[in-house]
Amino acid sequence: MSDIIRLLPDSVANQIAAGEVIQRPASVIKELVENAIDAGATRIDVVVVDAGRTMIQVVDDGRGMSETDARMAFERHATSKIRKADDLFSLATMGFRGEALPSIAAVAQVDLRTRTADEEVGTHLVIEGSQVKVQEVASCAVGSNFTVKNLFFNVPARRKFLKSNQTELSNILAEFERIALVNPGTAFSLAHGGAAMLTLEATQMRRRIADVFGKKLDAQMLAVEVDTSLVHISGFVGKPEAARKKGAHQYFFVNGRYMRHAYFHRAVMEAYEGLIPTGAGVPYFLYFNVAPDRIDVNIHPTKTEIKFEDELHVWQILMAAVRETLGRFNAVPSIDFDTEGRPELPAYDPNRATTTTAMPRASVNTAFNPFETTTTPAWQPLYDGFEAGGDNDFAVEDIDLRSHDEQLPLDVDDHSSAHFQYKGSYVLTPVKSGLMVIDQSRAHMRVLYNRYKAQLAAGTGASQGLLFADVVQFPPSEAVLIDELTDELHALGFDLTNLGGGSYSVGGIPAGTEGLQPAAMLHDIVVAVREKAGGTTDDLAHRIALSLARGAAIPQGQVLSATEMTHLVGELLQGDQPNHAPDGRTAIAIIPHADIERLFH
Repeated sequence: MSDIIRLLPDSVANQIAAGEVIQRPASVIKELVENAIDAGATRIDVVVVDAGRTMIQVVDDGRGMSETDARMAFERHATSKIRKADDLFSLATMGFRGEALPSIAAVAQVDLRTRTADEEVGTHLVIEGSQVKVQEVASCAVGSNFTVKNLFFNVPARRKFLKSNQTELSNILAEFERIALVNPGTAFSLAHGGAAMLTLEATQMRRRIADVFGKKLDAQMLAVEVDTSLVHISGFVGKPEAARKKGAHQYFFVNGRYMRHAYFHRAVMEAYEGLIPTGAGVPYFLYFNVAPDRIDVNIHPTKTEIKFEDELHVWQILMAAVRETLGRFNAVPSIDFDTEGRPELPAYDPNRATTTTAMPRASVNTAFNPFETTTTPAWQPLYDGFEAGGDNDFAVEDIDLRSHDEQLPLDVDDHSSAHFQYKGSYVLTPVKSGLMVIDQSRAHMRVLYNRYKAQLAAGTGASQGLLFADVVQFPPSEAVLIDELTDELHALGFDLTNLGGGSYSVGGIPAGTEGLQPAAMLHDIVVAVREKAGGTTDDLAHRIALSLARGAAIPQGQVLSATEMTHLVGELLQGDQPNHAPDGRTAIAIIPHADIERLFH
């Protein structure tokens, strides 16, 4: 039997590794920018063309690389960050696996120009599909200049499954924001198609958050600071009124690295228990500083999943720190009476021998009896006649309930327009087969969903103008999606004007959504589109209509008048798919008449 196991060529091995490390253009930017930070760059400029499909350029002013290092950097598992296995537990850099650059070079055309400060000339390197095409001396500035062209040019299946330009650009900006938030001392810029999208100068942490997400969020943040032998936690958490149901800006960073940690997220949410609505989230930006040997970042190639050695203790410290911050925010201020201009009252001294003022004395009428009266109280006649039936025996008139049948909707064989509300949540309606129970919130969501889908298909929707235009602010990663959804939002009834810099003026909102916050409605739509990016035009219309219908639907517990119930039930039954809400949950249930009768057997 011949041998069948073969060693994979480096080019194939690099393409396999690229499947984990390089998933989309945002992954390329993440790896290159993190390498620039490890190189000590104080300024990093990123230029993107065609949302990264055509070109990604990352320029930094870091240490740069020598000719040999520039060539070795594209070899698999070649790294300057570690020398032995034990170094994995004392990492102080963003990268260490030695997979990023060879993975990028395996699926793109890479052009590198780099120079160190102690060299007069630099190195120019061109690699396509892991094959070195050019290596020569070149004149360039100190630092590194990476240009990545035609991403996935040799993997057409991966290129085919990239999302729309706006979606990929949103992912790029989201990745860029994460890196910028944890490196406030570094200046960043990002341009797309020749237009500057994000420009951040070196600053302090809180100012960096405000530069990315706007001053309104900055006004809602509270500072967190705790230092223990296990961990140092700093950052900011939102006030309870900053809570929102979806899309709250929530970031964890550990030792300068962005991470996802569901367990620590629950610690923050527990600190807000009883302060925010169930299911809502609050923004937070929390930075952990832990000894490198107490965490493991070598779990996944993207390095966003991190294991803590003292996870339970850190959880308790985090929750206590957030609770303490919220406690300081809600503390009752000390009472400070204004006594200026008022005379000073001398304190009472029991040992004082004499006094110039006689102590006041109260006079008491000992003959007064408040329970003694000589007149008959006005309420006495109300009790007259109760003794007629003897002690505790009351004469009760027999009532023939059958004489009142005409007041009850008992004729279930005919269509009945009578509706009753149960506990402010359900509408009860008699039907031929029994009793129909309608969840009012889900029913209204279905009605609104059908209406918004029709408006999106027709391209026009009724708009309710605002007396005063409302200005809303979005971070760059969300602003690009707002621009993409301009036509759909106009069809729903939104009147938006782009003011630049992620700010939009809202002059009108969809009819029927009065009382809702325009910023919250728009943010929920963006989050819904962003969570399930891609898909057909109908999928996009479904997500937009569902998000808006969910926010505008009447809540559970709202009391409805008879007219409102009749109108709701009528619209529901006349529309499409009345039995279910647009998210698939049951909206109508019928209790058969036979089941009701069995209850009284």
